[in-house]
Amino acid sequence: MKLTVILEPSDEGGYTAYVPSLPGCVSEGEDIDDALANIQEAIELYLEPVEHEVASGEGVIVRELVL
Repeated sequence: MKLTVILEPSDEGGYTAYVPSLPGCVSEGEDIDDALANIQEAIELYLEPVEHEVASGEGVIVRELVL
């Protein structure tokens, strides 16, 4: 999976990183490498399935896709 990450200098120093295709997926870091490492962790958490959000009921099929 390829995602575009935007890095912007922060007013307080360091960088703010966000992923336009994942609303609300934002992180920060003291330098570019730190910001990239932090946004990668944020992406993984953002995309992690949450058990209670999975629909359940009669006839519901749940599958996992690897991208």
